[in-house]
Amino acid sequence: MAHGKLFLWKVPLNATPFSLMGISFALFLGFRINASYDRFWEGRKHWGSVLVEARNLARMALTAIAPIQEARPFVLGLIAFATTMRNQLRDQPPTHLLQGLLPQDVLTRLTNARSAPTLVLVWLGHWVHACRQQQHIDPLVAQNMETSLNALSSALGSCERIASTPLPFAYSVVLHRSVYLFCVLLPFGLVDSIGLMTPLAVTFVSYTFFALEALSDEIENPFGMDTNDLALNAIVASVDASLREMLGEVPPPVPQPDANFVLT
Repeated sequence: MAHGKLFLWKVPLNATPFSLMGISFALFLGFRINASYDRFWEGRKHWGSVLVEARNLARMALTAIAPIQEARPFVLGLIAFATTMRNQLRDQPPTHLLQGLLPQDVLTRLTNARSAPTLVLVWLGHWVHACRQQQHIDPLVAQNMETSLNALSSALGSCERIASTPLPFAYSVVLHRSVYLFCVLLPFGLVDSIGLMTPLAVTFVSYTFFALEALSDEIENPFGMDTNDLALNAIVASVDASLREMLGEVPPPVPQPDANFVLT
């Protein structure tokens, strides 16, 4: 062993400064992880509200209009909204997996749209307004449906805010470089006190710090395709299954995890 020597120069370090720095880095990493997880959990709550409001809207449409086929385009439009919202947050084509959910003229408008879910909400709003004008829906029910459509718009805007506002890059860089320097110097501070156990201790500490930093980076944007991101495909499939069951149709198969037991 080098016994804390670097090119025959004894590095004058012991465990004391690393104990103080370790506490500081743990606090900074804790803040970083909490901030990332707050974004992750907030995104999940907004997607939960999309599911709830879609069910509420479908129920109001199906119970306020007879026969059921008249409300079917609106209910399928709610599935289309969840689908386009996922597509936008994941930078996928606006019309990805929208076949059979919207009228062809609406699909054509969405092809090059910058905010496809907003256009779907406009179409849903026009549908509610037309039904109200034709006296197919009670005005009070129509007002409640507009409130739920506003809730869908709010969930969309909140998710867009999370996706477009990452944590400050400078903070991530400073934290990464500081942790890297800490782990490089740590062996020189431990070797005199724990000897042969130094590599094991340094490996454990370094793995913990770098793993926590990597995890916080991964969940910072919860709408991506990483392993620990939100399973948006499964959430949209849940919306699809719920609303199709309300229409009396057979829902699609339940999404299955991949070979790594991960839902996307």
